Amino acid sequence: MTGCGVEAEAGGPARLTGRTLCPGEGSGPLLVLTEPLSFWGGTDRGTGLVIDAHHPQHGSSLAGRVLLMDASRGSSSSSSVLAEQIRAGVGPAAILLTARDAIVALGALAAAELYGTRVPVVLLGAADAGRLGQCTGAVARVGAGADGRAGVELPDRPRGNPAEGAP
Repeated sequence: MTGCGVEAEAGGPARLTGRTLCPGEGSGPLLVLTEPLSFWGGTDRGTGLVIDAHHPQHGSSLAGRVLLMDASRGSSSSSSVLAEQIRAGVGPAAILLTARDAIVALGALAAAELYGTRVPVVLLGAADAGRLGQCTGAVARVGAGADGRAGVELPDRPRGNPAEGAP
């Protein structure tokens, strides 16, 4: 058990499977968004911070994070904002969705085509996303193949206080 609701394999990391919307590999701490987010108007293009004052994760940084959300909200301009955040290094390392989202996929595809930077976008089942939603802050590794197969891995998180060396 990873300690956050996702079962680990014996002696290995917890694994979930999904469908590739945009291929690539990425890893980072998991940021769970509890409401949809618009990249245009809801995030700062230059810093990757959530600036929508009404969003529950206001002030959170997307930079280098594995983002879990149902879908985006808002304008088709969000694609260009996401692509620019990826180019500038302040975008997410990977995006996990529970609903197909053409705006998010287009932003990631544009960044791959224009800037050569791939950010995987993966479609997860609602049950797996719900379990993963309990894992905010855990490091997640995402791999999304061009063949449509995708996976999310969570290394087994240590119990206790890591600073004290507790097991």
